[in-house]
Amino acid sequence: MAGTKEIRTRIESVQETRKITNAMYLIASTKLRKARQELDNTRPYFEALRNEIKRVFRTAGKVDSPYFYPDTGETPHDGTYGCLVITADKGLAGAYNQNAIREAMRLLGQHPDTKLFVVGEYGRRFFTQRNIPIEHSFLYTAQNPTMARAREISALLLDGFDRGELQKIFVVYTDMASAMSFQARSTRLLPFRRTYFTDDKAGTEQPVTTPFEFLPDIAAVLNSMMPSYVSGFIYSALIDSFCCEQNARMTAMDSANQNAEKLLGELSLEFNRVRQAAITQEITEISAGARAQKQNHQKNKR
Repeated sequence: MAGTKEIRTRIESVQETRKITNAMYLIASTKLRKARQELDNTRPYFEALRNEIKRVFRTAGKVDSPYFYPDTGETPHDGTYGCLVITADKGLAGAYNQNAIREAMRLLGQHPDTKLFVVGEYGRRFFTQRNIPIEHSFLYTAQNPTMARAREISALLLDGFDRGELQKIFVVYTDMASAMSFQARSTRLLPFRRTYFTDDKAGTEQPVTTPFEFLPDIAAVLNSMMPSYVSGFIYSALIDSFCCEQNARMTAMDSANQNAEKLLGELSLEFNRVRQAAITQEITEISAGARAQKQNHQKNKR
């Protein structure tokens, strides 16, 4: 059985660890609130941009664009796919990174001819250790998603798509369904389905009564808007993933704090038991010594 010194040392170690996990919980909470605020500040612009794209299709539904499937429906695209994988820079976030990696590996299993574009040190390290080639690794940290970085990623992916090197583009990210649940998913970014911009809330918008004039033409206007929309989608995916990472880290640190409290309670109980046993042993030894001295004193009197 461990002595009081060893138990006291372990209690101090657990208390120091609890301070670290509690600090990480508070930091993750602050980052989560900041990221949500940034996403709320930029969301109205991209919602308005989506509405304008929907208005283009309601004005001229037959417009052709390389960023959309044709009117006849989805056609098979054989060739190389591009996949943007968004992970964190570090662990201690529950199953957040593992879920994103698992979704990316599922996509690779379905279509091996896929080029990986990776955000986050965790994903880079995972694919490098398993000798899975990475087409491009964005070396900046995943802890600070900005619109400028989203545009950089978007420009690289769109360049490969426009040149025909990438037939489809997917984004693997973690979507926060609610404050308590999130899910890793792979979303096809390009090409879009036209129904994505025509069916949603079609009955709540004002009908187009006055024809619009598009310069130089409607296809050019639509194609000029799509890079901004793609950048907004990627920025939203970066922010969503970052929020989910912080939420997962808060959950993990909260669980660690609860385990530390439970362990401290058990160690305190064990410490008191050992100390009481030591005190009892000392009292027993003192009593036995006093009894022996008394017996010797009585023998000497005789």
